[in-house]
Amino acid sequence: MAKAPHRATNEEAATAAADDAASAAFRRQIFFWLATAVLLALFLYVFSGILLPFVAGMVLAYFLDPVADRLQRVGLSRLMATVVILIAFIVVLVLAFVILVPVLASQMADFASKLPEYLTRLQALITSFDPQWLEQKFGVDANGLRDGLNSLLTSGFGLLTTVFTSIWSSGVALVSVVSLFVVTPVVAFYMLLDWDRMVAIVDSWVPRDYVKTVRTIANDVNTATAGFVRGQGTLCLVLGAMYATGLTLTGLNFAILIGLFAGLISFIPYVGSLTGLVLAVGVAFVQFWPDWTMVAAVAGVFFVGQFIEGNILQPRLVGKSVGLHPVWLMFALFAFGALFGFVGLLIAVPASAAVAVLVRFAIARYLESPLYKGHGAERAPPLPPSRRRGTPRG
Repeated sequence: MAKAPHRATNEEAATAAADDAASAAFRRQIFFWLATAVLLALFLYVFSGILLPFVAGMVLAYFLDPVADRLQRVGLSRLMATVVILIAFIVVLVLAFVILVPVLASQMADFASKLPEYLTRLQALITSFDPQWLEQKFGVDANGLRDGLNSLLTSGFGLLTTVFTSIWSSGVALVSVVSLFVVTPVVAFYMLLDWDRMVAIVDSWVPRDYVKTVRTIANDVNTATAGFVRGQGTLCLVLGAMYATGLTLTGLNFAILIGLFAGLISFIPYVGSLTGLVLAVGVAFVQFWPDWTMVAAVAGVFFVGQFIEGNILQPRLVGKSVGLHPVWLMFALFAFGALFGFVGLLIAVPASAAVAVLVRFAIARYLESPLYKGHGAERAPPLPPSRRRGTPRG
């Protein structure tokens, strides 16, 4: 009868030893992947000044890889599919630059020259209401409002100038632009040609004990990244063309510039449409006032665009891919831009999607590990009801 307690003690000791071994293996795994991430970040930081054409070529190859796979299924070889895709892409890019660049350059120069005048006229329109009515209804002094708007508009203009100057100085100089258009197509060609082989080689480097887990994570990362790089990227281009066309039909000044700008920053939810709406309505007030119908038509372009995006484009182009919380996305843009310059801005969206997947995986593994469960009997607290129903991921 005395053997039963002794046996129970041995079982408890074996369980504790197994838990300690699992915890040690978990810590070694965390250390290995953290060291890998640190080395990658260090590489990006050291070589960020020359990485722009290479990262752009890699993003372009990733974007076009599904098209190459589809052409292969039709019957073309990988080489022919790659050649056809890049020739078509270069032709479209050249045509777009021949048609759009002169127009955009003209509108941008005109916009920069007229911006002070537009800000002054907009300020005068806002403060031209009856001062007594403003004071009675809102308790606002007209002179104070005028001074406040002047300070706000001056600060906003200075902030925009600082942002564009920092982006330009962070890598988009003439040499970088030339290298971008010369080196990027070459890099994209070779990466698109060898994409499947490179994926297989990287897969062969993964530690065999973790290969299934890494493949699962890589699939999740690919799903999240594809939703933004391919789906959201295509959505931004379509929205930019749609906003530019709609604003041009209204006769708005700088319509193509404002529409394309609003579309291209629409990968941050609501920011693109709101920024474009504010810019377009501000220009419309100065240009069309007191014709309210034209101002409403300009605003209607963005409301219609939001309806089409939410009900038609978003479900078809992005679908149910893993989403990113807008705050996390904006933080990633600032963080990667500060660390790696313009290259950081280029990789911020796919990198933030990958980091979000990795963080969710790490939390899930932690909640299953002995580090979290320990040896006590206390159960984990229940999640709040709103979290159980599901909230935007990020």
